[in-house]
Amino acid sequence: MSIDLQTFYFSLITIAIIIVLGFILGRFHMIGKDTNRDLVNLLLSVFMPAALLNAFPSEYSADSISLFSQGFIAGFLTMLAMIILSYFLFTNQFFKGDLRHEAKFAFVFNNATFLGYPLISTAFGQTGIIPYCGFIVAFNIALFSYGVWLFERKLSVKFLKDLLTNPNILAVAIGAILFLAQIKLPSPISNAVSYVAAATTPLSLICIGYMLSHAHLETVLKRWRLAIIALLQLVLAPITTWLITTLLHFPSEVVLICTLIQALPTATSLGLFAEKYGGNQTESSELVVLSTILSAITLPIIVLVFFS
Repeated sequence: MSIDLQTFYFSLITIAIIIVLGFILGRFHMIGKDTNRDLVNLLLSVFMPAALLNAFPSEYSADSISLFSQGFIAGFLTMLAMIILSYFLFTNQFFKGDLRHEAKFAFVFNNATFLGYPLISTAFGQTGIIPYCGFIVAFNIALFSYGVWLFERKLSVKFLKDLLTNPNILAVAIGAILFLAQIKLPSPISNAVSYVAAATTPLSLICIGYMLSHAHLETVLKRWRLAIIALLQLVLAPITTWLITTLLHFPSEVVLICTLIQALPTATSLGLFAEKYGGNQTESSELVVLSTILSAITLPIIVLVFFS
């Protein structure tokens, strides 16, 4: 799979326009904090699962199965590599305990859900979504196990329960079963899923725009420590992913999709996790904002270096 740079950059512009719309809606208070939180919850529990379920092809294909499986394996290896690297990068000596766990979370987990799906679906369509689905399963397994553990620092039965009942993982599991068994949903249900899935891209980008509209940019841009974390995640993560997937001879589609996903900014869920599990919510949110801003520079460079 090769990348058409013109098409890709047009996709980025399209995405940027919708983010700007979310920014404007936030600035003019047409979206409030409670509304945005409700939208985020709906995206994670309804819209994104519908998009993942809808991503599976209607006809059985050995190539699709292979791409999905290799996307999952590449995602698993990538998550493992990021976790290991984070332990060497973010030590007590560098952070002295403060923000260290948030830094590890930011490095390991990027915006594969809110920004990854719109980017891959817009730029590559069905061909890119299949390996993306495999990757996102590995991503969510890591997110709701290791990601939660970073904040809670303990294992519990709740980990397994949250993992097994995560709507995104359930959606991919159901989609895989329907695909392998060649079971087709009735047209009214299938159409409903498609309509709900279609809302995922604009809503997720509007939420990102809202987040940026409430950031104190003049303060965020002065945080050198946050900038180091963001740049390490935006540069080192995609390079490592490209090396792993290339050296292990994954298909070009998988190499491209996984590298692009890892070049995305820090996950917006960092702020949500920090709020829920008692982390540093303020600096976590600022880190997400700074990473999102810097990715506008680093993402095109990564694409030019590895795929031009």
